[in-house]
Amino acid sequence: MRHRNAIFPNTKRLVKKLRYLFETALVESAAWLLPRLPRGIIMGLSRIIGTLAYWGDARGRRTALENLRCAFGDQYSLKERRRIACGSYQVFARTFLDLFWSARLTKDTWQDFFTIHLPKPEDEDQARQTGAVWVTPHFGNFELVSMVWGFRDFLFTIVAQDFKNESITRVFKRLRQHSGHTVISQENAMLKLMKALKRQGHAGLLTDLNIAPGKAATTIQCFGLWTCVPTLHVELAKRLGLSIMTGVCRPTPDGRYEVNIFEAIQPKPDEDTRELTQRVWDHFEKAIRAHPECWLWMYKHWRFRPKNLTPAEDAAYPSYSHASGRFTAIMPVKESAT
Repeated sequence: MRHRNAIFPNTKRLVKKLRYLFETALVESAAWLLPRLPRGIIMGLSRIIGTLAYWGDARGRRTALENLRCAFGDQYSLKERRRIACGSYQVFARTFLDLFWSARLTKDTWQDFFTIHLPKPEDEDQARQTGAVWVTPHFGNFELVSMVWGFRDFLFTIVAQDFKNESITRVFKRLRQHSGHTVISQENAMLKLMKALKRQGHAGLLTDLNIAPGKAATTIQCFGLWTCVPTLHVELAKRLGLSIMTGVCRPTPDGRYEVNIFEAIQPKPDEDTRELTQRVWDHFEKAIRAHPECWLWMYKHWRFRPKNLTPAEDAAYPSYSHASGRFTAIMPVKESAT
């Protein structure tokens, strides 16, 4: 028995090593091949891979359809929700294929693929002088929207989750740093971001993650339902006196992207963190309502819900959500008494 136990760990390590080698070879091959393909092929692959993922990912598909029902109610029929959910998979596929393809972009060529709408250029001028916190949700191409600003000499510090396979982490880090950004891990991220921002740097953050209730989180209204999101972007801006630059990057059918900057929010140190977080989200929700296929609907955006809801209120949340006392405790007082 001891002999068998000694063999199994070695076998598992070997299988894991071989799997990592295969994954790394696959990702490196994609990083070499995709920038060499015509734009039309990238677009076609995105649609094919996204559609296959939609039908192959039963759990994610159910989550997406349920999220759409909870967010929009009867606004869309089941057929329309399926179309939007499939479109979300296709946009997500295009996002990551384009991250690999983006190796062909340069300071001289990026404008062939992007149009930027900046209502108040003076907001960008101030950000260039002082630094800023740039935020976007998992909408459209959240990967390339930061890369564009790197080509425009706004160099971001970006927090990214590491893969279990360190070799894949290195590949994605290389791709994300293509325009001059610095990618850091989640460990001690706030301290690293503060150091960068104090040097008149820039931080790029995704703000629609659904996280457990705690000191680094707050509750906001998202499509009429309460959800728990990080407040890092707001706290950094408040502590350092910086602007929060809000915007999204929407894919267009012709293979290009349309970047919209909504507002440069300049929080005061004594402003309410939850209200500021809600203000940021409201811009994003408006964009999602206009182009729902661009958001990541297969993600569990409402994992937590308040306690002591009525049966009708409880039914408005997805089935995967669960009532949380800690969630209820950090809600606004007048709402937590519901």
